[in-house]
Amino acid sequence: MKNFKLKIGALLASTVMMVAVSCSEEFLDIPPVGQLSENQLKSLAGLDASLIAAYSQVNGRGNRLGSPSNWVWGSIRGGEANKGTDPGDFSTINPIQRFENNAAGGEMGSKYNVCYEGIARANNVLRLLKDPGSDVTPADVKRLTAQAKFLRAHFYFELARDYNRTPYVDENVDYGSGLEEVKNDKDLWPFIIKDLQDAIVDLPATQPQVGRVNLWAARAYLGKVYMYTKEYAKAKTEFDAVIKDGVTSNGKKYGLVPYYDDAFRAANDNHEESVWAYQAAANTGSVANANPEFDLNFPYNTGPAGPGNCCGFFQPSFSFVNAFRTVNGLPLLNRTYNSPANEVKSDMGISSGAAFTPDAGTLDPRLDHTVGRRGIPYLDWQDHPGQAWIRNQPNAGPYSPKKYVYARSEQGSFQDNSSWTPGYTGINFMIIRFADVLLLAAEAEIEVGSLEKAREYVNRVRTRAINSKLKRADGSMAANYDIKTYDAPWTDKAVAQSAVRMERMLELGMEGHRFYDLQRWGTAQVELDYYFAYDAVKLPAALGGAKYTSNYKWVPIPQDQIDLVGSDILTQNPGF
Repeated sequence: MKNFKLKIGALLASTVMMVAVSCSEEFLDIPPVGQLSENQLKSLAGLDASLIAAYSQVNGRGNRLGSPSNWVWGSIRGGEANKGTDPGDFSTINPIQRFENNAAGGEMGSKYNVCYEGIARANNVLRLLKDPGSDVTPADVKRLTAQAKFLRAHFYFELARDYNRTPYVDENVDYGSGLEEVKNDKDLWPFIIKDLQDAIVDLPATQPQVGRVNLWAARAYLGKVYMYTKEYAKAKTEFDAVIKDGVTSNGKKYGLVPYYDDAFRAANDNHEESVWAYQAAANTGSVANANPEFDLNFPYNTGPAGPGNCCGFFQPSFSFVNAFRTVNGLPLLNRTYNSPANEVKSDMGISSGAAFTPDAGTLDPRLDHTVGRRGIPYLDWQDHPGQAWIRNQPNAGPYSPKKYVYARSEQGSFQDNSSWTPGYTGINFMIIRFADVLLLAAEAEIEVGSLEKAREYVNRVRTRAINSKLKRADGSMAANYDIKTYDAPWTDKAVAQSAVRMERMLELGMEGHRFYDLQRWGTAQVELDYYFAYDAVKLPAALGGAKYTSNYKWVPIPQDQIDLVGSDILTQNPGF
């Protein structure tokens, strides 16, 4: 049961505090109506409301490039998808996908602003906890502090992956006391690790409200951070514990849901695979409580026969679709899936009314739970009709996103009709899911020399995929699926690495991980060169001439932030 919903309108007011100016006419200082005093905020109820406000910032509060879904920063930059649509529509994404953005670009501050608002809210909780109200027990202080530190670590993690070094501000620094003079000259990773380590000490194994983080989410997150700092033995220690003993905040033993698509259905939210998710709710009176940033990404012009009806901003790439090709049940680790012999047959350029024969080759079934393809059932709506649901094929290609899209059976219950588009849903977005943990653990095992343990973890993920073949209403398979586990022992580290890295793309595709994986593996140049060499030929109007260079490993520090405090305070990332 999702009993931890975030209603931001009332909570925002609870976190705003007035700083009174001392003067002789103190009786004239009347608090504005609707504002809470600091003493009220220090009560147990006030502290909990302030903490919930910090939780509520995780989903970006409607800033579509600010949430941890990272559909632009992770998936589009990673070559899994393109922005699609007309060239002039939401055009601030165009230079991002082409790696041509500059520091003054319209979206450079999206993630930056969202994360620092979240940090400010977490710091506010920690600041209030220094002198809590009389109804707050030492146990309350510990549990609230642990959650606030976890959230602060999360926001800094997002900043570190995108901007590298940004100003580190904790609860001891505030406006007028040096905040505006904090430089971005410190490595953020030690602060992130310390916050998560502190959180682990005091977080419980389960929570009375499922949306709150628990001990095991913090240990999983810490393991993930160690993968970025390349401390693989430490990561393995965390993952070993999480895999062996970890449970969700509502007490379910971590595992993989039996059928792949069930991981993304709202009725199944907070299942055994959900390590940490932001909670979404439909029909609460405000779409701010819903899953907020995919409203523009659904198939286009579907009418009542499909979901969303807008806007086609997140279109799976040709290279990503081709990667699901299998030979003898296994993926093409030699990266030949874009070759003419292996590419997946598409209906690019074929009108919806014209005949089209779907690809008959062997495929990983996760493709059709991740991507909408012509002639393949699109959830429980209908067979994907092809071009009729694509806004602009020359800029987008023929494919539609499928994960985190609401089903016909979810209309009106887990989908919200109260706004301009029906694309807001009550489907939780999983920031960390157990499959991610297993595959990160496999990576760590390879790095410490345990190749066979890595194979075990990968095969656990692939076994679920084997059991997730999409069927039509008559019981027949929707496509020619052939997927197997890795049965031969892994004895070569490079081959094992290739297998795990491919598995992360297939399993976690369109979930915002890809660019960050390429970044930490050091393979962005090779992989994105391969992507552009293929997809830019297919979509020359959108991607022609585009090229990744190492300058774009980081997002530039937003120029308006540098202008605000000065270049002597904020140092711009190289190349911008």
